[in-house]
Amino acid sequence: MEKAIEDFARHIEIERNLSPHTRKSYLTDLRQFKGFLDTNRITEEKACLDAGKASPDVGRDGNDAFIHIDHVVIRAFLGSLYRAKVKKVTIARKVAALRSFFKYLLREERIKVNPAVLVQAPPSERYIPAFLSVDEMFALLAAPFKQDVLGLRDRAIIEFFYSSGIRLSELTGLNMEDIDFNRALMKIRGKGKKERIVPVGEPALLAMRDYLEKRGELLKRGREAGETANVPVFISRSGSRLTTRSVARVLDKYVLLSGINRKISPHTLRHTFATHLMDAGADLRSIQELLGHESLSTTQKYTSVSVSRLMEVYDKAHPKARGGVDNL
Repeated sequence: MEKAIEDFARHIEIERNLSPHTRKSYLTDLRQFKGFLDTNRITEEKACLDAGKASPDVGRDGNDAFIHIDHVVIRAFLGSLYRAKVKKVTIARKVAALRSFFKYLLREERIKVNPAVLVQAPPSERYIPAFLSVDEMFALLAAPFKQDVLGLRDRAIIEFFYSSGIRLSELTGLNMEDIDFNRALMKIRGKGKKERIVPVGEPALLAMRDYLEKRGELLKRGREAGETANVPVFISRSGSRLTTRSVARVLDKYVLLSGINRKISPHTLRHTFATHLMDAGADLRSIQELLGHESLSTTQKYTSVSVSRLMEVYDKAHPKARGGVDNL
């Protein structure tokens, strides 16, 4: 099965252009499923005996036989996840990974029946994303950033998160050529290598200019000063492209310094960007384009956030709301 997983890995990278994060998640899910099979000794021979078959019905290559895997086995795997109290959204992703994997094997004629077709993903939970209030966001932007190159870099990072709603992986993937200071625009390479152009606010551009003035101190030796193609915008103290983990640590540092007493991730800033736009009256389609969502339904979760926010404001501000039905 491992060979089939490796073949599938090449398929989703080259042919389907899935993001590195999705590819990594899918492969982790498939290897977890393989581990479940190994742990429970769900083998080809055992399944054949249970089915009363003399030999497995293999695909064209004769090496990767999957006759021992049917919808009952997959449901047993999902059952183990439910018992372990794995979140429904995570289980749904694992179902998607298995469906995609077996669909690929069917297309390659390595199986004759897709065992994942009869498996249903769990119903999605109503998810309201966490976000910062306007006051909290301003407190984060007012954190005590040092005026050295690293402090200026960190400020530019947080300004860009809030200004554009950019994903963490998209931010670390930014190159110098992607930012157009004259038109205040930025090119972002999103999921599936799809590109979008988004505006950048003036505070973010000013923070970026301040950082770029000192960024040369971090550049690796031998890199041409005027070179821009594929040169990362955000770099580490050693001059290499900043990693997603490093950016997360940067954010943790300034959340602590700003006095915000809860866990904030880079994705929280993306949610904050979208929620504040929604609260200010931006239309859903525009927010969808800015975030790079394929489906409008993905963006609609911010409608729930905005309605919740409106109800909160109403309850606090409306004289009749405060007294409940007794005031009617």
